[in-house]
Amino acid sequence: MRSTVGWQVEGSSSTLRRTPLERRDLRPDDLAVRVDYCGVCHSDLHAIDVRDGEGGRPLVPGHEFTGVVTETGPAVTRFTVGDPVAVGNIVDSCGECAMCRAGQENFCHAFPTLTYGGTDRRDGSTTLGGYSREYVVRDRFAYRLPAGLDPAAAAPLLCAGITVWEPLHALGVGPGTRVAVAGLGGLGHLAVKIAVALGADTSVISRSPDKADDARRLGAHGLIVSADPEQMAGARNRFDVVIDTISAPHDLGPYLRLVALDGTLSHLGHLGPVTVETTDLLVGRKKLSSAGSGGTPATIAMLDFCGEHGITADIELLPSARVNEALDRLRRNDVRYRFVLDLSDLDLAASVRAS
Repeated sequence: MRSTVGWQVEGSSSTLRRTPLERRDLRPDDLAVRVDYCGVCHSDLHAIDVRDGEGGRPLVPGHEFTGVVTETGPAVTRFTVGDPVAVGNIVDSCGECAMCRAGQENFCHAFPTLTYGGTDRRDGSTTLGGYSREYVVRDRFAYRLPAGLDPAAAAPLLCAGITVWEPLHALGVGPGTRVAVAGLGGLGHLAVKIAVALGADTSVISRSPDKADDARRLGAHGLIVSADPEQMAGARNRFDVVIDTISAPHDLGPYLRLVALDGTLSHLGHLGPVTVETTDLLVGRKKLSSAGSGGTPATIAMLDFCGEHGITADIELLPSARVNEALDRLRRNDVRYRFVLDLSDLDLAASVRAS
């Protein structure tokens, strides 16, 4: 086993503590990655807050990170030591089902192995995430980081970026497409950047008019205040695609009414039950869809596109020792637009212990 150090929560506590960790020895198709930067996702917060002890299983969050290859297994040919790489929220799949054969490993019928809190397909161990200084990953689920992208700001592309890329790409968004992004947070701000780069006429829907300057800075052509009935009525049937990234439960009706004939509302932010009035779909032949994460071909395409257009997340970079502060602020939505942890301070912690 390989020794490293990371941030772990145990039992019913929601506080992460620096803890020695073990990674598996490299298999033939594995990479060892020095984790440099790891994004802090709402999914991490949810995983911590709903644990309730979870039978004592340790949890090391983190599923959107960038770093450098430090060692490769003997069967690895795509990467060499020193290559900058990125890893997302899926680190293995069955490789045999129809979804995997279609390059949609995120929908693996046998369930994909998640970066943390998942079950390793070969030895049955629980996967520990990227809030650590090293990660060992199967090579086909690591991605080459495009040159020129800031590795810290690129880390959230591996979760938030691919989550919004999938529906934008699947729905054929491009020049002439009218897109609205509801919610200007970690997902939403990347949806705006990508939609604009795809050539879409892009607007933002927000509860607050205070987001107008940010919306324009990100490239959006306008802001619709969802709390203003007159503005919402004026935008009725306007958009071919509405990307809904709002994380709290909410009524989909007002957003469906903004969708144009044969258009689509893609619901990404809140994973839970929804209620829809059929007439909101019926009038205009509108469609309601969703998406989550992405397979390996889509992730490669997303990173290539972001590299070509210089797209990264707007981040606040913190030393990993401030991880609990980042999580507390995320609970209060006090971030624009993504926290990223700098894991280099774990080297200092290790050197202090050694001395």
